[in-house]
Amino acid sequence: MSNSFGKFTTREGYQWTKEDDITAGLPSVSVVQPPSNLKPSTQVDLYDAAVIGAGYAGLTAARDLALAGQRVLLLEARDRIGGRTYSANIDGYPFELGGTWVHWYQPFVWRELSRYNLATELEISPCTNGTGLNKTIVRTEDGMVSLSHEEEFAKLESILTKFVDVDGQLGRAVVPFPHNQHFNADLVRRFDDMSLADRISELGDQLTPLDRAMLEVYLSALCGTGDLKDVSFFEVLRCWALAGYNCVDFLATSAAFKLARGQSHFARRFFDEAAATGRLDYKFSCPVSAVADHGDAVELTARDGSSFKARRLICTAPLNVLKDIQFSPALPPAKLEASERGHVNRAVKINAVARGTDLRSFSGLAHPVGGLNYVSGDGATPAGNTHLVGLGTGLRPKDDVDAVLATLRDLAADADVERLVFHDWNEDEFSKGAWAWLRPGMATEYLEALRERRGNVLFASGDWAAGWRGCIDGAIEEGGRVGKEVLDELRK
Repeated sequence: MSNSFGKFTTREGYQWTKEDDITAGLPSVSVVQPPSNLKPSTQVDLYDAAVIGAGYAGLTAARDLALAGQRVLLLEARDRIGGRTYSANIDGYPFELGGTWVHWYQPFVWRELSRYNLATELEISPCTNGTGLNKTIVRTEDGMVSLSHEEEFAKLESILTKFVDVDGQLGRAVVPFPHNQHFNADLVRRFDDMSLADRISELGDQLTPLDRAMLEVYLSALCGTGDLKDVSFFEVLRCWALAGYNCVDFLATSAAFKLARGQSHFARRFFDEAAATGRLDYKFSCPVSAVADHGDAVELTARDGSSFKARRLICTAPLNVLKDIQFSPALPPAKLEASERGHVNRAVKINAVARGTDLRSFSGLAHPVGGLNYVSGDGATPAGNTHLVGLGTGLRPKDDVDAVLATLRDLAADADVERLVFHDWNEDEFSKGAWAWLRPGMATEYLEALRERRGNVLFASGDWAAGWRGCIDGAIEEGGRVGKEVLDELRK
């Protein structure tokens, strides 16, 4: 069995410190050692199910099938579990490189947190208790505005309720069932074809210049793009509905509660439970290049030339890289077209450690969007310093760390930055983008095709989940859905 919570280093990610400059690779409990448990004496010729990808969708499916008595093969391109979610454990503090925040409004996440007795291990990200700077700074081309956190929330509540109120009921009439996009299909299509920029334009002079600046920065940080013409308005409207049609919970589900020991500690629970059954074979650093469905079995070929067979295959490759795997028969045209178009999110997330605690209660917003647009205090390290999270687009931290540091200091009150920790998902060949946000029209045009199976090959990803699309919850939802479908067939 794999190490339970040993500390190894993934080849992914980077950190910068004043002493060592840029170094590659991050310590993380997500790394699996040894990287494979395949042995000639135990490997089988035909697995019940094979799973491509050890993100939350793949981990959920593999665990559920192994626990149900099936013989499962898990192949992962990376040297770790977690996909676009993992934490680096540095000096006793977990820095989240990808997906971070969770909420009890996310049912699949909450079920798993309860299952593993982790529901009481949440920490609150934002700090508004009156210590430190305790304010939000908004920088625009017209100057700088300083707001208390109460003033910031009041403005956001006013702005966001105008933004989503397309029916006089804060979206309730248009999206009463956010998991079902076929309900009110004509209205859904109308708002799916509308971009965020279109909706802002509709509001016109209902928004002051400061209102518009704050809204655009918030939406850019949420969706990971500097061009709001590229994002479907329906996707944000649907998330508003999932969060209970109110500003408090909409903001809370986005960035309020995180796991004290990090996401990788959570993901290990899935993997280790599956491995403990003795029915999970796995191989890491093993990208799959080709999949062939022969009718009676699916054959997987890896880049290293190794091949495996299974009765069913669950592919959890993200939307933006699905096209890179060679399928035979070929992917259906709509599924391939969706992957070629891809989702829009090109966000870069920067973790920074700033000396002292003053910035723990600080947030900074910069408009116009593009570059580093949002910085906020996210935690306190054991050494008594502040963990800041920054989000932006068009950043290249590995190639120009000085520019990132300068922008960070400018936005975060001349922060004395001691460390940066980051992973550029846009340069990552196995993600080609951050968490998924769909372009206008993509949900109504492609979601059914993306969820559709092809023979013995099934597809599961949070990128096309019915609920919290692009989130950890959506990935668990999809892994559970497809895993159950495969299990029912295998039992027959």
